[in-house]
Amino acid sequence: MLRSVFGLLLIVSLNVLPNASPVQAETPLSGEAAIIAAPPPLPRWHDVIRDTPYWISQGMHENLSTLRLWVLSEQGFCESPDRHILFDVRATFLVWLENGEDTAATQRLLNQRRAALAAEGVVDAWVPGRNGVAGYPFALSCDQPDARLQTALERYTGEDPETRFWGAWDGIQVGSEENRVSLHEAVDIVYRERLEQGRINLPEEVLSTLAGKILIESGGLRNAHSSANARGIMQLSPAALGDCEIPQRFYFHRLAQIDCALRLLEQNHRNLEPAFLDTFGHLPEDKAEALYSLLLLQAYHGGVGRIRALMTDDDLRGAADYFARHHENFTAGDIALGMVFHNLGRNYLGTASMYYLVDVSIATRAACASLDELAGCEEL
Repeated sequence: MLRSVFGLLLIVSLNVLPNASPVQAETPLSGEAAIIAAPPPLPRWHDVIRDTPYWISQGMHENLSTLRLWVLSEQGFCESPDRHILFDVRATFLVWLENGEDTAATQRLLNQRRAALAAEGVVDAWVPGRNGVAGYPFALSCDQPDARLQTALERYTGEDPETRFWGAWDGIQVGSEENRVSLHEAVDIVYRERLEQGRINLPEEVLSTLAGKILIESGGLRNAHSSANARGIMQLSPAALGDCEIPQRFYFHRLAQIDCALRLLEQNHRNLEPAFLDTFGHLPEDKAEALYSLLLLQAYHGGVGRIRALMTDDDLRGAADYFARHHENFTAGDIALGMVFHNLGRNYLGTASMYYLVDVSIATRAACASLDELAGCEEL
C-alpha cells in the first residue's frame, strides 16, 4: 500500500501547475545578452517580497508542495539530480535548467536565466543570486540525497518490521518483547498517557504534525545525529534534552525523545495559543485546528517568540491580520506559509523556514494517506 502513496501524490502534483511542461523551456535570450536586455535588478531578493500583495498566497502552499515533492522524491522535473528549478512569488514553476560544471557556473546560468525571464516579462523583477544569498526568481536544487521519504514512512508505520520496538520510560510501557509496536503507535501511547496525566494539554491534531516532523527531521532513525548536533528521532538539541532533564545516556531513547518533544510543544502551546486565538479564533474549527498545528510546528522549529510575533508585532502582523479577515479564500496551509513568506528577511526568517513547513506538510499528507483516523488530516 505504502508504495502507492507517493505515486498518487506525484500524479496530483503534476496536475497542479498549469504552466508546467515536460520539455525544458528555452528562451531566445541567453548568456550575457540576457543580462544586458533585462531591466536593472533589485538590490535584494526580499525587496520582491515587500512588493508582493498578500492575496498572492492563495494556492501557494499547494504550488510549493508540488515543487518540494519533485525535489524530495526525485521525480517530475527533478528526475535528474543535476538540475535546478525556478519559480516565482506564487511558487509557480517557471523553468528548469541543467547545472553547470561547478557551483560558480551553475550560479551564472541561474542568474542569466533570471535576467532572461525578466527581459521577456515572465516575471516583473529579478535579483542575481550569489554564494549564500538567494536570488529571484527563486531556485531549488534537485539534488537532495538525504531525502528518502518512502523508506522513512515504512519505518514510522512499522511496515518495516525491523523498526518495531518495545520499551519503557518514566512510567510509560510501550509494547513488549513478544508484541513490538511501530513508532507511530509509540507516539500515540506517550501522547495519550501524558494527556491523561494532565502533563500536556495539546490538541489531538498535533499527532499528524508530529508524524510529518519525524519523517522529515530524522526519517524515524533512532540514532540520527545532525551536523548541528541535533539528536534522535525528534532531532533535539542537547540544550532541549537538558531542559527535559533527560540523562545523557538516554539522549537517543525513542520514548524519552517523544516525551521531551511533547513537553516542549506544550510549553510552546501555552505561549502561542493566546495570540493565535486573538487573531484566528473565529476560523471554522477544522481549519483553526489545522492552522494551529502548523504554527505550533513552526514554533518548535524556529522559536515560539518568532512565530508569536507574526501575530502580535506591529511590523510583522500585517499578513496574519489580512489572512484572518479573508480566511475563506485560503487553506490553512496557505495561511501558515503566507505568514512566513511575507515576512522573509525579517526577524531571522529565511527560505529554510518556508521549505521546512511545506516539507513537513508533504510528509504529513503521506502519513495521513497511510494511517487510518490520524487526527489533524481533515484540512490538509
